[in-house]
Amino acid sequence: MQSKHIHLIGICGTAMASLAGLLQLKGHRVTGSDQAAYPPMSDLLRSLRIPVAEPFSEENLKPHPDLVIVGNAISRGNTELEYVLDHRLPFTSLAALIHYEFLRGRESLVVAGTHGKTTTTSMLAWIYEVAGLAPSFLIGGVAENFGTSFQLHESKPFILEGDEYDTAFFDKGPKFMHYFPDALVLTHVEFDHADIYRDLEQVKTAFQRLVNLVPRRGRIVAYDGDPNVSECVSRAFCKVERYGFAPDSAWRTENLNFAEGQTHWNVLHDGKPWADLTLSMAGEHNALNATAAAALAAGNGVPVSVIQRALATFKSVKRRLEVRAVVDGITIIDDFAHHPTAIRETLRALRAAHPDARLWAVLEPRSNTLRRNVFERELVESLSLADRIVLAGVFKLESIPEGERLHPEAVVAGLRQTGKDAALFANADTIVAAITPELRAGDVVAILSNGGFDGIYEKLPRALEARTLVRF
Repeated sequence: MQSKHIHLIGICGTAMASLAGLLQLKGHRVTGSDQAAYPPMSDLLRSLRIPVAEPFSEENLKPHPDLVIVGNAISRGNTELEYVLDHRLPFTSLAALIHYEFLRGRESLVVAGTHGKTTTTSMLAWIYEVAGLAPSFLIGGVAENFGTSFQLHESKPFILEGDEYDTAFFDKGPKFMHYFPDALVLTHVEFDHADIYRDLEQVKTAFQRLVNLVPRRGRIVAYDGDPNVSECVSRAFCKVERYGFAPDSAWRTENLNFAEGQTHWNVLHDGKPWADLTLSMAGEHNALNATAAAALAAGNGVPVSVIQRALATFKSVKRRLEVRAVVDGITIIDDFAHHPTAIRETLRALRAAHPDARLWAVLEPRSNTLRRNVFERELVESLSLADRIVLAGVFKLESIPEGERLHPEAVVAGLRQTGKDAALFANADTIVAAITPELRAGDVVAILSNGGFDGIYEKLPRALEARTLVRF
């Protein structure tokens, strides 16, 4: 592709911001627009000096760009999209452009699954980096070892987070169907994205189609503790290697423990001792993610000593158990929560890392799944792992059909029935006002949202600092 002016509608999405950076590295002039920008992607785009116009407007498309990328969150009725269609400006999707611009002639290594794919993709990219293989990558989050969510080199490996969400308003298939993996990690398969998938069977069909794209010479590394994963890989034409805790798995995890800020475990390969691994992150789910990344890398020839060194030095991903502030002995954690299973694993990890702490869970039901009532019971079960639970009102409740809406008051009532201290507040400001007087040294506050949560990540530390100043 010759150097062009490319405009991204919805540029502040995690994948869209990463694509903007890749296109800039390719020499294109990149602009973008969004309704609202928030960290970490707004910070990334600012550091790249890619202009972001807020809000959407026809003026953002004047003069006309050479190509428009329409984000998957953009639907008919969007001012810019309507202008593109009226004027027949050339447009495409993120996933289609990635395929034609970046993946042809490369080795496509894809990490997919309902949970864990961002962290696993980041781990795999770091392993390849430490191995000196100079990977290109695109991740749906900022990998802290790199300080970015993308990288572009001339080398053959291209590591991608394979998203099962739909591609664009004109292409309702999953984005990962454009990535044609040479090798694939499959972490979990659960019902999610209730706005686009009818039920679990439809989700499984999407992953089965992804598996069907892997060539015979390829390889799939698949989690052994999920029957849905087993079903999805059962008809693969390539070699399938399982990882997890099952005795007969190709990559078996044993002796998992967390001590002094580190997770340690042993991995057996085909029943024989293979590696002792260490990770500076808590949580069984993170050890499993690391095992999956290690298995894929090892199968592609990366030495075990390099894998051990890479995982021992792996940091994390922004908004995955990220410590945002420590004020007056109170630790504030930011985690990208989008599903009850993810919430459960986050709270389990925090329990392991802070066994003596009073654990708070502050949830904004914001994802398209959490805003719906499909998982009210599971949400109660997951949140009950915390000592104190606070819910905000459902984000943009009016956009959800009335019969499908989550009832946060029902979740709070369910938690109280189990003996938990739970409360519901309208928004971030009322939450901060309510919990600031209640917090004490040693508490850990997990703020759970896949969005900006009305700035609570900055508002709560400021309120705690003000409280400390008043005291003294």
